[in-house]
Formats: sequence, structure tokens, C-alpha cells
Amino acid sequence: MPVRDLDLLTEAARAAGHIAERYWRRDPATWDKPGHQGPVTEADLEIDRMLHDRLRAARPAYGWLSEESEDDPARLEAEHIFVVDPIDGTRAFIGGERTFAHALAVARSGAITAAVVYLPMMGALYQATVGGGAWLNGRRLCASSRDRLEGAAVLTARAALDPDHWTGPPPHLKRSLRASLAYRLCLVAEGRYDAMLTLRDSWDWDTAAGSLIAREAGASVTDRRGGALRFDTAHPVSAGVIAAPPALHGQIVTRLA
Repeated sequence: MPVRDLDLLTEAARAAGHIAERYWRRDPATWDKPGHQGPVTEADLEIDRMLHDRLRAARPAYGWLSEESEDDPARLEAEHIFVVDPIDGTRAFIGGERTFAHALAVARSGAITAAVVYLPMMGALYQATVGGGAWLNGRRLCASSRDRLEGAAVLTARAALDPDHWTGPPPHLKRSLRASLAYRLCLVAEGRYDAMLTLRDSWDWDTAAGSLIAREAGASVTDRRGGALRFDTAHPVSAGVIAAPPALHGQIVTRLA
């Protein structure tokens, strides 16, 4: 079933890319969501509707969780659930940058079994199934083997290196950032960066797809305390995310306050 689900997610992600291309750099209508939840565009909403109709038609028994859909508690009763971010990195999309992504995943009993992260303007299709490895455009991915935190190339916000977050001085890192959290996880899977770290609470739709891709590439992926990520909770949020090779991941967890 994970392979069949992966094919479904891949087709849907490509369809989402076609919609995004129609709006990209064409000044789509944009609103600010309530509660300081960031912007949303007419492209986000059109993609969300398409994904909902397409995926639920193919798997009517699956539950549904999406950033741009009202949460339905009935999803908690489903064995399988779609976890979707129609556009991850909406600010990048609005700004005409190429690094926004469509992030689609299937979870079974709280664990991700199939995942796709697609960056249409970069032609980058990341895929994974549980036990099947992680792939970028047909090329198998392998995370970094780095085992030393000092000097590591890490995707994280500047605020995460505030001394209050660390026991002792913060590590000296080669710090970078991307707007899409899903893309950050994929870059760790690809080995282009040694790790990614966010200390802020993170929504499931931002982390679900990328977490499996990073894990299948050999990275350890947990919340900021080292706990497992689960995707069947009433409040779909994790306490931050850390993705890194196992030895490096252990150092990060140990040194975080």
C-alpha cells in the first residue's frame, strides 16, 4: 500500500505544481490568516481544494489534515490519514522565490508511510516510502555522515542560537535557512546540509512528508527533546524538530537546554 499511496501522492503533487505555476510571479490575491498564522494566497486555497478532492476520491476511508482546511476531529478515528501542506513556504511563493514546496504524506496509526515533497519551479521531486529509501528525481539519497557539531552546516533560524537555548556556549555553526520546513528536511536527506533545527512548535503539515524523507535517507528525526514525532494527535503540533545524522543528532539533543 505505501507504494500505491506514493504514486497517488506524486501525481497529486505534480498537479499542484501546475496550479502554482499559473499564479507564481503573477501577484496572486493574498490574505493574512488570523492569529498571526502567516499569509495565504488564492493559489494555496485552489491547490488545497484540488488535493482534497483528488486524494479523498481515491482513498475515501483516509482522514484529512491540511493547513488550509478546517480540522475535522473525525480524522482521529481513521487508520490512515493524508497530511498536506498545499504550499509550504508561502512567503517565498509570494516573493517570487523558487524554494516553495508542496508537501504531501500518508500516515498510518501516527507514523508516516509515504511522502512527497515537490518543488515545481526547481524541478525537484523528493519521495520516500517506509523501508523503501529516499529519492530525488530517481536518485537515492543519503544524509551526511558528520559526527561533530562544531562547524556543521545547519539549517536553522538565528534565534535558535540564542545562548538561552543551550547548556554552555552555543555551537559555532555554518548557519543557513530556507522558508519551507519540508524543503529543509529534504536538504538534510540529500546531504547538502548536515542538520536542520527548529525550536519553535511545528505543525504536522510542515513536518510530516519531510520527516520520512530525511529518516529514510539515514537521519534521525525527532522533536527538540529527542522524542518521536507522531501524526495522529488532536493538536497536530510537535515541540520543534531536529533532523541530523545519528551521532550529530545526539550531540544537539544533549547540548540543548
